[in-house]
Amino acid sequence: MSRKKGEKKAIAQKLLHKYRLVILNEDTFEERISFKLTRLNVFILVGISAIILIVLTTLLIAFTPLREYIPGYSSKKLKSQAEELLIKTDSLKTVIAINEQQYASIRKVLTGDIKTIEFDKDSIEGVINSENDDITIQPSKEDSLLRATVEEQDKYNLFETATRSADFALFPPVKGLISSKYDSATKHYAVDIVTEKDEPVKAAADGTVIFASWTADTGHVIIIEHQNNLITAYKHNASLSKQQGDLVKAGEVIAIVGNTGELTTGPHLHFELWNNGYPINPTNYIDFK
Repeated sequence: MSRKKGEKKAIAQKLLHKYRLVILNEDTFEERISFKLTRLNVFILVGISAIILIVLTTLLIAFTPLREYIPGYSSKKLKSQAEELLIKTDSLKTVIAINEQQYASIRKVLTGDIKTIEFDKDSIEGVINSENDDITIQPSKEDSLLRATVEEQDKYNLFETATRSADFALFPPVKGLISSKYDSATKHYAVDIVTEKDEPVKAAADGTVIFASWTADTGHVIIIEHQNNLITAYKHNASLSKQQGDLVKAGEVIAIVGNTGELTTGPHLHFELWNNGYPINPTNYIDFK
């Protein structure tokens, strides 16, 4: 029992035994600073310093931007930025898809490559008649007269869906004689209108220029995108007065009639009309005379 008390007393004496910490001048050995310390004081000082260091580190991480560098930590700012980037990514995907569809339409207009057409979709009347071949209902005389009147009034309307949503009519780009008619059998998805050289070419409807450049086969080409998925193309121009991205109005001058490109034999306008990626006969909706 006395032995244990002796050991405890010895430990207490060691903890409370005083030491002097002296800082001397190395050259003169002059005493600069001195401290009286015990082992207990040192342990307490080290413990308090460690606690203060931990508390300061915690506060620094919790209330400063440094916390964002901790693995697994997610701040509100980072979440909002991630959501914003996700929205922008979705928007870019949509824009890319639209652009790819637009480029595909332009490619078809420039090359005339239509592989999916197995019948003449260019005449709306032809489509309607082919879909109703099996109908044997005989219209009355009054109904026939009404139909004839409506057909005459709608002769130069674009198509049924357009007339339902708006009064949408096409403006003749030039006036002249049609030298080469629309013929899907020979893949001539256009009408060639012979007119005087340097005659102004006008936009068939309001729209946006999506292509305006030179091609070897068709010379100066301008393509305009309109509402209702409608595209018009004007080829063999002498010059273009609009560029890609320009907004145009119906009847506005966009080019000058010319004789450019390899596939031409004289001054004329090669005019194409496309809807939803398919060519349609312009003479069904425009009077070029």
